[in-house]
Amino acid sequence: MAMTASELISQRIVELGDWRGETLARMRKLIKAADPDVVEEWKWIDTPVWSHDGILCTGETYKSVVKLTFARGASLKDPAKLFNASLEGKVRRAIDIREGEKIDEAAFKALVREAIAANQAAQNAKRKKR
Repeated sequence: MAMTASELISQRIVELGDWRGETLARMRKLIKAADPDVVEEWKWIDTPVWSHDGILCTGETYKSVVKLTFARGASLKDPAKLFNASLEGKVRRAIDIREGEKIDEAAFKALVREAIAANQAAQNAKRKKR
């Protein structure tokens, strides 16, 4: 029987078994706290994805960072300056979290809510064009 996306994400966290798994689990918890209606998906080559009216962000793990890439990051307000990677992109922005780094939880949850609003605005604009 196939595993759900949420189960696959949980499995990935356990498999990592180090600071990256702990970080991914912590960020997942913050995403869910910011948006109880978030949808967890598993896309591309084993990538956790959180969506609400479109992709909010992906959660990739590398040797030295956990990377949270926001699909519409370039258009989001980021007063806490959480974005620290992919800053030159025209659409996406990312947050690279290294071992031992903490993130401003309130600012991160605000960023998730901002991403939801951006997705909803894009969907409303598409509806108006129809």
